[in-house]
Amino acid sequence: MASAESAAGGATGGTNPWLIALVVSLATFMEVLDTTIANVALRYISGGLGVSSDEASWVVTTYLVSNAIVLVASSFIAKRYGRRSFYLACLATFTLASILCGLAWNLESLLLFRVIQGFAGGGMVPVSQSILADSFPPAKRGQAFALFGVAVVVAPVIGPTLGGYLSDNYSWHWCFLINGPVGVFAFALVWFLVKEPDSLRKERAELRRKGIRFDIVGFALVAIFLGALEVVLDRGQTDDWFNSTFIIVVSAICALAFLLSIPWLLTKENPVLDARLLGQRQFGSCFIVMGATGAILISTTQFLPELLQEFYGYTATWAGLALSPGGLVTMMMMFMVGRLSSHVQPKYLIALGAAIIAAAMWDLTRVYGDLNFWFFAESRIYIGLGLPLIFIPITSASYFGLRPDQTDQASALLNGARNTGGSIGVSIASNVLAHREQWHQSRLVEHVVPTEPAYQQTLQSLTQYFAQRGATLPEAQSQAIAFIGRQVDTQRGFLAYIDVFYTLMLISLCAVPLALILKNIKLGEGGGGGAH
Repeated sequence: MASAESAAGGATGGTNPWLIALVVSLATFMEVLDTTIANVALRYISGGLGVSSDEASWVVTTYLVSNAIVLVASSFIAKRYGRRSFYLACLATFTLASILCGLAWNLESLLLFRVIQGFAGGGMVPVSQSILADSFPPAKRGQAFALFGVAVVVAPVIGPTLGGYLSDNYSWHWCFLINGPVGVFAFALVWFLVKEPDSLRKERAELRRKGIRFDIVGFALVAIFLGALEVVLDRGQTDDWFNSTFIIVVSAICALAFLLSIPWLLTKENPVLDARLLGQRQFGSCFIVMGATGAILISTTQFLPELLQEFYGYTATWAGLALSPGGLVTMMMMFMVGRLSSHVQPKYLIALGAAIIAAAMWDLTRVYGDLNFWFFAESRIYIGLGLPLIFIPITSASYFGLRPDQTDQASALLNGARNTGGSIGVSIASNVLAHREQWHQSRLVEHVVPTEPAYQQTLQSLTQYFAQRGATLPEAQSQAIAFIGRQVDTQRGFLAYIDVFYTLMLISLCAVPLALILKNIKLGEGGGGGAH
């Protein structure tokens, strides 16, 4: 895409390229916003649709998985059928699906529309990057990608706060309906401003002349593998894992799709996914690190608001605001790390970022009932310090040693790793939370029995306390027993969340050695934008 026509602004048709940058950044902002806007609204969605909190979390994971699936196919589809046409189709479908999500009448319909929304959104980010590359000459692309990067970073910051405000003051439906007018506006701007460069028309004609077709078999195998894996992770705890025939069948389908995809993707002339990239030490390590980072980012964005709402009585708005300072720090750090990455090897920055995030997760294991707003805001700030140290250097590190024709695949795979990792991270955290809540409940109630002296003493003290406040003796004893029950429930919740944060800490620590085995690169070189 770095052709002479690109440098002259082949995608702009004479339009100011900065206007193009604003348009595609707006559409991408809307798409990335939807990865986090529903997180703080899950309690409202759970109550509104009459489902459990675990089932409500599927609203997040289905979007991420479908988004990751289509990423691997977006590059070929854009080249084969026209980048502008594909982008407009994605934008229109995303907008319509968003409106349908807001009008969903039950969980099944909401999940269906979220899958459609994820499929459409998955094609928008990489195509946006390609449009930017074709709209600016090489000397100014860095500035354009910086604007695009700010939009990508700001969206997850605003998402929880905006979603919380809309849920508290209007309805959770507006977390999705708000995309309607924004999507229509963005569609109109793209329709009139973005043009298809002649070089892409020639490339499309060449693909047709050679008879190169979309790898539907490879795409189906990847989609079945990722989809089945997500079903197993989401439903495993609820269905008692491998004691369930359903889980066994879906696990077998997942394993079969994975095994069949390996020889297919390795031997196909034009596979939907270049699996050989994952076998390289450099790119494969970056892929895993990006997946781990996505797991931390998306999991904490979902579970911190849930913790604040369930045990600290925060509204959805205030739960979202607790995440905002960390997002602002991330945005400022993006520019600092951009300069730092010209002087320090990426592997050291990535390892430092992963270590900082692990320390933030360890800090969160100190949760107890009397913590204030700033404890959680500061923990998010630590995460905000670590994330840019991974997201920016990992682009240069992952592109090192790749041929120019592999960069589109590398970008799609990195984006897919982030989303798939986020989905798997949410599922793992949900399962850890549910399992450890049951385990801690069992351990705690072992001590809440009439034969325990400590229980008798506590019951007597509480009964006396409530009796002194006007309750009759039977009422006071009932209130005391209920109070003890609530304390047990609260403690098992805190202990389970502590286990979740320990799990995320271990995931982040695993990224440190993977980062350190990366090769040194020539500083000042590397791809751009792939890690978004």
